[in-house]
Amino acid sequence: MSQSCPISLKLVDGTIARINAFWITSLVLLFLATSQVGLLYFLFLDFIIRLSGYLNYSLVFLTSRFVKKIFGLKTKMTDGAAKKLAAYFGLVFIGLMIFCWLFDLHVALHVTAFILLTCSSLEVLFNYCVGCKIYYIFKKLHIQRG
Repeated sequence: MSQSCPISLKLVDGTIARINAFWITSLVLLFLATSQVGLLYFLFLDFIIRLSGYLNYSLVFLTSRFVKKIFGLKTKMTDGAAKKLAAYFGLVFIGLMIFCWLFDLHVALHVTAFILLTCSSLEVLFNYCVGCKIYYIFKKLHIQRG
């Protein structure tokens, strides 16, 4: 269990989360290269499906699980609450990107994409979850107040 992610009652497979981040990074980069907004709509819908708990309907999750199995990657359980918060951030950033695309806000679109790509790339390359860090800070502040 990572020290940066406080323990919650639900654990998730951190390996799948990292592979999910790879697909998100790849699809956002593909969107930036092609301007095919359907990629953002796909990611937005997939985030909603995963956050709703319907993992067996998420193409990103199913593909990640398949990749994990094919390459024989080990399961590394991590705090589910922190990963869920990170997914909510991803949903918001994808939503903002769609909004910016709809209203031709190119600079805002690229800034938003840069932030999302930075966070997802940190997860993929270094197993550094920005959502976990924010969750940890929030929990620490909440405990100090309470």
